Amino acid sequence: MKVLLAGGGTGGHINPALAIAGIIKEHIPEAEFLFAGTPNGMEAKLIPQAGYPIEFIKVAGFQRKISLENIGRNIKALYYLAGSGRRAKQIIQEFDPDIAIGTGGYVAGPVIRMAAKMGIPTAIHEQNAYPGVTNKLLAKEVDHVMLTVEEALSYFDKDIEYTVTGLPVRAELLKKTKSQARAELGFDDSFCILSFGGSLGAGCINDTMAEVLKWHVSKKLKINHIHGYGGMGKDTFPAKMKEYHVPMKNRRTRITEYINDMDTCMAAADLVVCRSGANALAELEMLGKPSILIPSPIVAGNHQYHNAMVLGKAGAAIVMEQKDVTNKKMISAVRKLYKDPEKLQSMAKNAAALAIRDTEDRIWNVIENLIKDSE
Repeated sequence: MKVLLAGGGTGGHINPALAIAGIIKEHIPEAEFLFAGTPNGMEAKLIPQAGYPIEFIKVAGFQRKISLENIGRNIKALYYLAGSGRRAKQIIQEFDPDIAIGTGGYVAGPVIRMAAKMGIPTAIHEQNAYPGVTNKLLAKEVDHVMLTVEEALSYFDKDIEYTVTGLPVRAELLKKTKSQARAELGFDDSFCILSFGGSLGAGCINDTMAEVLKWHVSKKLKINHIHGYGGMGKDTFPAKMKEYHVPMKNRRTRITEYINDMDTCMAAADLVVCRSGANALAELEMLGKPSILIPSPIVAGNHQYHNAMVLGKAGAAIVMEQKDVTNKKMISAVRKLYKDPEKLQSMAKNAAALAIRDTEDRIWNVIENLIKDSE
């Protein structure tokens, strides 16, 4: 059994591909895998680290804004596009896969399109509520479309074969209780905030969380707070905390560049403040965590806003667009939830109600049908 997986550019496309490979391995331990990615994307590092072979295709997206720099980029993208089909066909012919699965990113386009053209059973997985361009185009050509949320369906052709599978969540996130996590962190059972902007950090989240920390620490409120400021804040955030007389670590605060024990921190939290990438939201739903979501405004199709609104409309999250975030507004939102445990509990229940708890079974069912089609 040979499986070709294509996806890359960001962790949001790579992690689902790795999760799907893991699901297949559980059912078919002897299965062989090959990933297709770009030489300059995160997949070039993450896929080999996970123990899988990878072949590369040079692809790039087209820039819509007109500038001299973008004209140059678009010429390069056209050049790559001209050779991508030929390279995809070469990879497929040499590996001879039984099935092919795409998880988004530009590289999935030529690979999955060519696999479908060559008669190989194909599927794609869409992580976001607002699908990416590549997956919207591929949906018309593949045998099956896997969706993280039902809301994405409205952006595809109505006659596609699809399954709402959800998004695989790391199993380790579900192993710790809140009390166990807080004991590890040295926190008591007071209200606990977890805030972060990803490994690189997010300036908007760092700026407003600095003020939130100053507010509750100066007032000596019973609030525990974990914050990850990321690489973006390493030169500024510690200095701001020193200016505000907020300790980087004590019995109520833990402020670090990276959060390397996210399983513990998520388990401990009563409220999470973060961006709204698909992986983070799937984790919030699975763990039943209330959240304040600040979608990144610089992602394709503004898909993080659409992701966030799934939780916002369900009463599981407060959604603040970055352009609307102010320190006063954020502190007010946090204060209200701190003082209203019933509201917090309601949001938690609404988040948990969105979780799809048999995601791996649903994905395997799709894969199993693809395998049958390949026989």
